[in-house]
Amino acid sequence: MKPSELPRRPGVGFKPEHFAEIIDRPQPLGFFEVHAENYMGAGGPPHAQLGKLRQDYALSIHGVGLSIGSMQPLDRTHLARLKILCDRYEPESFSEHLAWSSHDTVFMNDLLPLPYTETTLARVAEHIDEVQDKLRRQMLLENPATYLLFEESTLEETEFLAEVVKRTGCGLLLDVNNVFVASTNHNMDPRAYLARFPLQWVREIHLSGHSETSDDQGAPLLIDSHDTPVKDPVWALYEEVIARTGPVATLIEWDNDVPEWPVLRAEAEAAKRILDAAASRRAA
Repeated sequence: MKPSELPRRPGVGFKPEHFAEIIDRPQPLGFFEVHAENYMGAGGPPHAQLGKLRQDYALSIHGVGLSIGSMQPLDRTHLARLKILCDRYEPESFSEHLAWSSHDTVFMNDLLPLPYTETTLARVAEHIDEVQDKLRRQMLLENPATYLLFEESTLEETEFLAEVVKRTGCGLLLDVNNVFVASTNHNMDPRAYLARFPLQWVREIHLSGHSETSDDQGAPLLIDSHDTPVKDPVWALYEEVIARTGPVATLIEWDNDVPEWPVLRAEAEAAKRILDAAASRRAA
């Protein structure tokens, strides 16, 4: 099984509207990330652009449609198309979400939460084993942004993730914004969550923006919207994580209300400064 091996540098999610500026000159990035489902066609401009980027940069393929947490079997047709994509581009990393998004023949355009129980754990591990066997590569599993908790859960999220790694040999994708969003929504301490997180298995980090609103009782409610710059509390948590782990491949996600390329690049450069500082401290 090929391990996940992104360079320990910043990356961004590739958006076609940025293509001309990206290829105009070398960028201060280690990799680009794309959503797998956007590249499952046979050809056309999407593949022409991605093929050009792949010549000069590492690649992370991020899935949003496998429904790893579903109690139903995986969609074998979708998995086969995913294998074709990974075989075509040989990405340095492939990742998916700890969530479910399909039931019977219905696909819901959302990443839905799941209870953390022994039954769910066994099913998620079974699905990850199937994916890794099919792709012949390590999969990274991303912690979710959640808006509710299940009374039936018997494991903490961090325990659940650690046990999945133990059973399958997968790696973890730590989304720091998701940690902040979920912790705020559930009135928990994000630093306490990160203190329990199995950081030794993290191979990629995601950073993104979120929207702020309130629930029906007037309590703060954060939405993982990917439509703003990374917020200051998320940068602070990220800096604390990197101080503990050392440099880790770090992606800036900005999927809605996408800004001009210099704005997105500036976010990646902010992450680079934190990564470089951590590397300098470790070298001293």
